[in-house]
Amino acid sequence: MRPPFRLLVLPGDGIGVEVTDAALRIVEWFMPRLGVEVAIEHGLVGGAAIDAHGVPITDAVVARAMAADAVLFGAVGGPRWDALPIARRPEAGILRLRRDLDLFANVRPAFCFDALVDRSSLKPELVRGLDLVIVREATAGVYFGQPRGEETLPDGTVRVIDTQAYTADEVRRVAAFAIDLARGRSGRLCSVDKANVMETGRLWRHTVAAAAASHPDIALSHMYADNCAMQLVRQPRQFDVIVTDNLFGDILSDAAAMLTGSLGMLPSASIGPLVGGRRRALYEPVHGSAPDIAGRGIANPLAAILSFGMALRFSFGDEAAARRLEAAVAHVLATGLRTADLADAGDAAVSCARMTRAVLDALDRGAASDAPDALLAEA
Repeated sequence: MRPPFRLLVLPGDGIGVEVTDAALRIVEWFMPRLGVEVAIEHGLVGGAAIDAHGVPITDAVVARAMAADAVLFGAVGGPRWDALPIARRPEAGILRLRRDLDLFANVRPAFCFDALVDRSSLKPELVRGLDLVIVREATAGVYFGQPRGEETLPDGTVRVIDTQAYTADEVRRVAAFAIDLARGRSGRLCSVDKANVMETGRLWRHTVAAAAASHPDIALSHMYADNCAMQLVRQPRQFDVIVTDNLFGDILSDAAAMLTGSLGMLPSASIGPLVGGRRRALYEPVHGSAPDIAGRGIANPLAAILSFGMALRFSFGDEAAARRLEAAVAHVLATGLRTADLADAGDAAVSCARMTRAVLDALDRGAASDAPDALLAEA
């Protein structure tokens, strides 16, 4: 008998709780249709874990995450914990998960649904049909480099140090992941660095080029990070797959997110190495905890729902199910339903629960017709 698929749910703080609850309703819809039993566990992370246990994540929850097939993550953080030292703040919980689970490849797609073209900050002709992916190295670089900290110089000057550090192996494995991803798309890969001014950038460029050299089906290009930021707002559809380091990926992926209309729309996946036939993985929306709207029931659940769609693709290996979910979301948006982050001023916005119910209804209709793509024509 096939063992159950183990899913650990870590809602976190703020709207992370609301949108994760919404995603779980979608998980429950798919469970009888996946051909495998799904065993769901729950845990605390971020501010919720600090309040309960004094730390942003406990050793026990990390151990459960390491034993799980996938983690469904919400969001962490909020003003009530901002005064804590960096190592004890809610964000340290997600950083530890990335480090301990070795989730080295953060995958952030940026796609623009046809119904949301007018919500982008760019002209419709620039973003219509946008479909790119940023692969961000997530377990090294300046967020993890040593030494780091604060010191006082003999003259009383305070100096703060963060270290940007990479090994060739760390670059090589994320490059290999991005190459495989590009191969399943258009075969175009753009590597982003600052090789003109940074030693790590030179290592990055040389290592990615060497990794791609044995793959003649991959069209590799290189771009400086500042130029890439400009090109994302100038002509974003020139990109298909972008691979870059931790810091640049963090910045560029948020810029790419706004091309699509709202941070509330975009999912992400953090993927680990292949061990024993499986990859550890964590799935989360790219938006934050949004404490200003938490508890009001107005958060957009679609990024969290689509994050589970990425789990269907990468962890369950079920491309058809992932496409079914994406078609359901596209259909709902095409009917005109909008949460507050997507609605125009003065227009009625639906609640988080209403948007979730609409996606479930669309899934039901697609399941009944066994042709989910037909939903798009009906809208």
